[in-house]
Amino acid sequence: MCEHINAVMTNTKFVILMHPKEFKKVKNNTGFFTHLSLSNSELFVGVDFSQHKRIGEILATHESYILFPSSDAINLSEQNPKAVDESSKEMAIFILDSTWACTNKILLESTNLRELPHLSFTTQRTSQYQIKEQPQSNYLSTIESTLVVLEELHKHKIEKIKSEELENFLNPFFEMIAYQQKLIKNTHKRAVRYKKVIVL
Repeated sequence: MCEHINAVMTNTKFVILMHPKEFKKVKNNTGFFTHLSLSNSELFVGVDFSQHKRIGEILATHESYILFPSSDAINLSEQNPKAVDESSKEMAIFILDSTWACTNKILLESTNLRELPHLSFTTQRTSQYQIKEQPQSNYLSTIESTLVVLEELHKHKIEKIKSEELENFLNPFFEMIAYQQKLIKNTHKRAVRYKKVIVL
């Protein structure tokens, strides 16, 4: 899928924290695509990041937020996070790449992330992850959620991203889905042919 990735440069640093269970899904994990699609991003795999040296450095040098839809989260679709932030530090957004259950475990064990202000968004988008069933219709994959965040940061003039970059951001995601669907279809055809041979 690498040929379909065109990395977007942002002033905001994106930090992707991937649960080990997601790390194993190398063939269809959108956290990897998200990382590769953002030049100013870093990816770490684990559960407890409390003593993680590099993450500690990022937290010390950036005005950091975590994308998590809690009741007191700053809704990017309605509010500019910089409007309530007088810090001159560059912004960092932590994105958890995991299931909801694993996300809660990361937040529970990573004491250095607990006090970070939360970000959320409101969108009418539904997930295009056709080879994977989402828990609810309004749940988005990591790369789809990141695109919404990029659009909102652009709207608030925190980022200046070209429209074609936003339009093409999901290209590797769509190509991956098409590739997986092709494999599934071919596997089904082989299974049907095998059954016919057995019958004969």
